[in-house]
Amino acid sequence: MKVMTCKQLDGACEQRFQGNSFDEIAELSKQHALQMLQTNDQAHLQAMRDMTQLMQNPTAMHLWFDSKKALFEALPEI
Repeated sequence: MKVMTCKQLDGACEQRFQGNSFDEIAELSKQHALQMLQTNDQAHLQAMRDMTQLMQNPTAMHLWFDSKKALFEALPEI
């Protein structure tokens, strides 16, 4: 099991996500983003706009994903 924060995933807070794989953590992060969207959290909304813009460039999105997955892989097990 590993832990990543919202900020480590280019989000806006220190919310912690625990998972056995990067995909698990990515799904928890997505759920968190949707919750923040419902509360109209401006910092998270900006992070979502930034991510939406990143997603417009497949190469940049691929590089982002690979870098975050590598970060996950380098984290210690808890």
